[in-house]
Formats: sequence, C-alpha cells, structure tokens
Amino acid sequence: MTTVSAATVSAAEISDGVVKIGIINDQSGALSDIAGPGSVVAAKLAIEDFQKLKPDLKVELVIADHQNKADIGSQVVRRWIDVDGVDMIADVGNSAVALAIQSVARDKNKIVIYSAVGTTEISGKQCSPTGIAWLHDNYNLVAAPIRRLVSEGQDSWFFVAADYAFGRNMVSESQRILSEVGGKSAGAIFHPLGTVEYSSFILQASSSQAKVVAFANAGDQLVAAMKQWNEFGMDKSSQKVVAELMFLTDVHSMGPEIAKGLTTVTAWYWDLNDETRAFGRRFYQVRSRMPTAPQAAVYSAVLHYLKSVAAAGTDSTDAVMEKMRSMPVDDFFARGARLRTDNKLIHDFYLVQVKEPAEVKGPWEYYKVVATIPASEAYLPLSQSDCPLVGTASSQK
Repeated sequence: MTTVSAATVSAAEISDGVVKIGIINDQSGALSDIAGPGSVVAAKLAIEDFQKLKPDLKVELVIADHQNKADIGSQVVRRWIDVDGVDMIADVGNSAVALAIQSVARDKNKIVIYSAVGTTEISGKQCSPTGIAWLHDNYNLVAAPIRRLVSEGQDSWFFVAADYAFGRNMVSESQRILSEVGGKSAGAIFHPLGTVEYSSFILQASSSQAKVVAFANAGDQLVAAMKQWNEFGMDKSSQKVVAELMFLTDVHSMGPEIAKGLTTVTAWYWDLNDETRAFGRRFYQVRSRMPTAPQAAVYSAVLHYLKSVAAAGTDSTDAVMEKMRSMPVDDFFARGARLRTDNKLIHDFYLVQVKEPAEVKGPWEYYKVVATIPASEAYLPLSQSDCPLVGTASSQK
C-alpha cells in the first residue's frame, strides 16, 4: 500500500484533520491497463486541481491492489475504514470485488464510487445509499448495440464471457434485452479470469452458427481472444464479432489491424473535443499513454467528492452525500450530470467503432463516433429498477 500526501494544511470539521481517499483496483493483473496505476495518476491530478481551489484542506491518497480477489478487496477496505480513517473509496474495477466492498461500505456508512464495474447489481438489488456508479453498468454497454444490430437483421447471438460476476451479469442483461427486441440467444460459454487459450471457445462460437458472436470480457482477456479470433480466420467469416466491453488500451494492445471495425459503447473518449484532448495530453505527460474512460471517471469522481466535502464543510458521509446529489457534475467527463435515486451518475454515452488502420492518423486516435446515445436513452428506466433506494424514495413522496 502506498500513501501520497497532497497538502499540508487541514480544515476544520474534517475527521483526523485530513480527507483520506483510497484507490483500490487491479494494479498489476489482467485488468490493470484499464484502470490500475493510471487511475492513481487520475486521482492525483484531481487532488492537484482541487488544491488550487482549497489549498488549506489536507488530502491524502492511499492505494491498494485487490488482485481481483473479493476477500482481499473487502479486507483492505475494512482495514482502511476501521484503522486508517479512509473517508472514501474509488475505482475498484472488478464486479465480484465491488459487490464484496459494497457490503462492507454499506455497513460502515462509507462512500464508494465505482468506475469500470459492470454488474447491474451494484445499483440494482445490491444498491447502497453510499455506493455510486460513476461510469457505466452492463445495461448501458449492451442495450444500444443489441437494439441497433437486431434492427439490422443480426438477431441471433452467441456469448463468450468471463466467468465471474461481471461476465455472467453482462450475458444475462444481453439475453434479456435480446428477448425484448425480438432476438435470440444461441448460447453462452464462460472462461476463467486470466485464460490465455481461447481456441475451444472460438470453435464453439463458430459452430453455434449465430450471426453475432459477442465477447463479454475485457483487458488482456479480450486482447488475447481477438488475436486468436483473427488467427483462426474468423475475421473473414460471416459472423459479426462484437466487443461488449472494450477500452482504449485494449485496442492499443491489439493494434488497429486486429481491432478494426470492432464497435463498443463508451462513456468517454479522450479525442471527443478540446477539453477531453487537453486532459488527455496532461495525463499523457505523466503516464505516456492516453487515459481510458475509467481513468477519466476516477478524476471526475474524486474531484466532485472533494468539492462536495468543501461545500459541506465536513467529511461526514451523510452531509457529503447530500452535496454530491445536489451539485451537478460539470467537467470534461460529463456536463450537467446528476446522481439519480439509484446512485447512478446520468450522462451521455457514445457508440464508437475502431478505425481502419489507414484512418488512424496518430497514436491513440483509434475511435470514430458512430452515434451519441443521450442519457435519456442510455439507462434502465427507474420504473424498472430493483434498487431498494428507488422504492424508499417513492414511498417518501
């Protein structure tokens, strides 16, 4: 665990005289490119920007690697809260670990802000008054592509998915939406986290004769699967391949020759506009690579949390949560976004496609935006939510 001090002056009404933020994620494993050390960089940049506004408020950052293990993640967070005085936890990036941490944070009444956590359980059945989904969930990621492709006649799907909470939830959401729009599932197969050999999974996907083969994995898993997909010559088959979750670093690892034509949904891309490009360049100066959507989300979440602490005049969870809900998020990540009753930050998404190699004019300029998915269409309607907070809010009206 690493500790970084961001200031030297404490503010009144702050417990222990310091606001302490914990970044926990996969620092070195299969998901580390997505967030990992880059999320730490993003959090430091957010703290740096906040200190320009409130130099008298002391902020510290603690960092841990949960190694994609739920027991390690929950143990670290419990120690952070009980012993180290951590006020807020951010990132996480693994659905199984997130669900374990959610339980601890709920019991301890501490804020957790999730970036690349896909399972809809976090803001569904397992939602918490202090658990916030900042970036996306699996509904956001799969709903628009499924509707679009089924409307174009791509109505039979086979799924190759990671065998943990994220992958199973993504397949379940996909199959549910497929059924709603008149498509059908030809089956699903699940592989362990960290699998490097995908030939048997690819052969089963091919033999399914589904029109679409959807991969519900990410990071090193997706990269290895796509490379082997091409090695088997599947890129020339009639089956369309879809990456249900793909990050900029995945495309970079594959290279545009392999990734070309792949579509995915993302909440953020560094090359969207002048503001996103400015942050991208700033991040690149530190990390020598452009930021992913989860890393941009960590910046946004940490800065909004700190602004809410300053507005509340305390780091007390209930007071800070009230400010986080009442204050809009208005930065390069999201404009005028607000937390919904189920603790999802509501913002636009983008359907993007990887450019052909000849179209890539510079490093990391991999995506072209196919369509903007407005916030009003991107989220599961509250009327369909099974988050207990929604029912509680309704009963109090």
